Amino acid sequence: MISSVFDWVKKNKLSTFLIVVVLYLIFKNKTALTTPYFKESTYYPRQDKLAIENTSQTSNFLPSEPGSPLLTNPQNRLVVKESYLSLVVKNVGETQKEIIEATQKLGGFMIQSYFDNPQEAASATITIRVPAKKLDQALAEFKKLAVKLVSENLSGTDVTEEYTDIEARLATLYKTKNKFEEIMEKASRIQDILEVQRELINLQGQIDALVGQKQYLEKSAALAKITIYLSTDELTLPYAPTDNWSPKLVFKQAVRSLILTLRKIVNLLIWVFVYLPIIIPLVAVYYFWKKKR
Repeated sequence: MISSVFDWVKKNKLSTFLIVVVLYLIFKNKTALTTPYFKESTYYPRQDKLAIENTSQTSNFLPSEPGSPLLTNPQNRLVVKESYLSLVVKNVGETQKEIIEATQKLGGFMIQSYFDNPQEAASATITIRVPAKKLDQALAEFKKLAVKLVSENLSGTDVTEEYTDIEARLATLYKTKNKFEEIMEKASRIQDILEVQRELINLQGQIDALVGQKQYLEKSAALAKITIYLSTDELTLPYAPTDNWSPKLVFKQAVRSLILTLRKIVNLLIWVFVYLPIIIPLVAVYYFWKKKR
């Protein structure tokens, strides 16, 4: 059978070329038109919540003035917390809304949200931020929404050293700026004034950059980041199975692969059927031309 196909291709090179071109156009259009369902990131800014709660308790390790004490107390370490959850749920869309509502009640906000395959094995990824002091409460509430907890990961990054380094650099820059301001007041020549102004602008730029880094670390430590993976099918969640081999898991993967293969074949047949108005005239013209010769 394979040899007969090759013989037909050798005898009908033009027809083969036309079929290849049509198939290329079909797959090209299919790739351009088929896009995954994507839910645009939605933001729930809570400016009042971005400030660190209970400033009377955090003022010891979040100094705002140059020359503040270094963070030497172990209880005042600045730690950026991040957590990941993989949950199997009954309804991805409803659970997604419930997570967003619970996040707002806890004083947090959503950073981004993705929703895939809404008509089949739906899955979603949600990234949120909640006050660090309420991280455990938030994780407990999110777990209650799940049918099964597949995986959980909690990590923390100590940024105390980086924060204290920024404080020290800011203190030096502020002192240098004060010195230049004193020189500015005593300067009389235009050239001296311009040089001092240039130095002051340069110093102010460095100060602004460091202040921005400092505020970023403060807010990152005050607001824990949680990434939640939701799905109705455990196999679509990002986790590694505990068993090295599972017949049930292999069977599910095989069935899914078969369904995807059959779906691709049916899709190809549909595309060919739709392009028949183009394929038939081309083939007819070719055979008419060949017969005439």
